[in-house]
Formats: sequence, structure tokens, C-alpha cells
Amino acid sequence: MKNIFAIFILSAFLLVGSASSLEGGSITITILYDNYPFGEGLKTDWGFSCIIKGTEKTILFDTGTQSDILFHNVKSLNVNLKNVELVPLSHDHGDHTGGLFAFLEENNKVTVYVPVSFPDSFKQRVKDSGAKIVSVDEPIEICKNVHLTGEIAGPVNEQALILDTNKGLVIITGCAHPGIAGMVKRAKEVVKKDVYLVFGGFHLVSKSEAEVKEIIREFKELGVQKVGATHCTGDLAIGLFKKAYGENFVQMGVGRVIQIKD
Repeated sequence: MKNIFAIFILSAFLLVGSASSLEGGSITITILYDNYPFGEGLKTDWGFSCIIKGTEKTILFDTGTQSDILFHNVKSLNVNLKNVELVPLSHDHGDHTGGLFAFLEENNKVTVYVPVSFPDSFKQRVKDSGAKIVSVDEPIEICKNVHLTGEIAGPVNEQALILDTNKGLVIITGCAHPGIAGMVKRAKEVVKKDVYLVFGGFHLVSKSEAEVKEIIREFKELGVQKVGATHCTGDLAIGLFKKAYGENFVQMGVGRVIQIKD
């Protein structure tokens, strides 16, 4: 029992240490929805959402699956959704769009960015809510130093969010259905800078150890400095990324707050 407790304390110390290099800055990213826990008093569920503050406009990236869980976590984390101005959605799956329309009932003074392949019925429903909708095909800057990759073809078409920070690029993915390494490459083509951090769902749950290690090799080759694999990445792949990146692996989960010095 003592050994288990010691391991827990050591792990907590390492996580704090790995987080410290990200803290103390003006861009703040808070994970609102994930199937992994991080903070106390928060609900986990299959899905993903995060809020980004400190950029020119406040951004809600994806909206999780169930609005009641999203709102519970929002309230517990003392997040004000009225401040959100931009809502990019990664792809057309319910675990990333499920909370949108309940959110729009609270705040429709936003612009929603969806991949161009989203159904017309979905886009019309956003319009009917009173919000503005933009269909994204090619890469686009949605506010100062914040870009979308544009729609990337895959088993499910998807887009990723790019934050252009003084540390390098921060790339956020919903599920990375088109392939996580390819999405990172696309992001580097859109904004020609080094990659500081990639986090979100990597959709590697069905990949073998050898396949994941090849993706990790590609990450290293692409110069990815820090990784926060979560959501649909899968426990095996998360463990392999954690082992490969060591102190540069950023533990994710509901309630995780990442601050990036500007």
C-alpha cells in the first residue's frame, strides 16, 4: 500500500512538473468535456470540448455529447459561455456537436464554423437559432493568429484548430479521423511554424503498437514538442505517447487547464 501511495505522489509530481512549462501565460485552454477525468467534481463522458480564452476572440471548440454534462462542467469550472464568440466544430459526429444547440439557446451571438460537408439541415438549424454559420473548405483565419486547417478528407472529413503562439503552433483535434500525423502536416502547411503542442482525440484506438510507434516517429520528425493525447486515442496509444514524450506529455481530461505564455 505504501508503494502504491509513493507511486501516486511521484506521478502527481511529474504531472505538475510537465504542466509548469505551459503555465503563467495569457492564452488559457480549459477542457470542458472528455471521457478522461482530471479535476474533481466534474463529469466524464465520451466526447470532447474545450474553451480557449486570451485569443482575440473567445473560442469554444466542439461541444461534447450531452448538454447537461457540458453545462454541469461549465458551471463547476466557473466558465461563462456568454463570452464565447466563435464555435468551430471539428466534424459531424454527435460526441462533438451534441451540446451545440443547447449552447446556442444560451448564446446565439456567435459564428459557428463547420466543415463544408456538414449536412444542409444542420447548417439551417444553426441559422434558425440566430447564429451565423460559415462552411469551411480551405484554410481560414477566424481571428488574429487562429486558423482552421480547412476540411481534410478522410473516413470522416474533419478540420483542426491552429493557435499561432509565440511558443509555436498549438494544434487541437476532435478525433483526427483523416489521420493525426497528416493533420499536423496540414497545420504546418497553413501556418509555417514549429509545432509546440498537439492535443485532442487522435483516433488510434484500433491501431497496433507498431502502428502507433510509427505515428510517434512521424510526430518527432514533424518536430512536435508536446503531446496531449486523449478522448478517442485509446489507452494503449496514450500510454505509448506518454512513454515516448516523458515530461513533455501533457495529461488531459475534464478540468485540465493549459496556459500558454504569450
